[in-house]
Amino acid sequence: MLTLHHQYIANSKGERISVIVPVKEFEGILQKLEDLEDIYLYDKAKQAPQEFVDADQALKEIEEAREKDV
Repeated sequence: MLTLHHQYIANSKGERISVIVPVKEFEGILQKLEDLEDIYLYDKAKQAPQEFVDADQALKEIEEAREKDV
């Protein structure tokens, strides 16, 4: 579980308008979001139709793509 040590900034009406979070905790939040995005993309890829390519063919396609980028 993620524990935050945050503080709120309020406007003159007392309404919360911003949050202050320690940098290490913010970086932890970003890392967790990246991990969640990776999981989401993995799950999405697993649901897509799978096409299997021979390793030699895959290497050939990679080399062809590299040559186009040069």
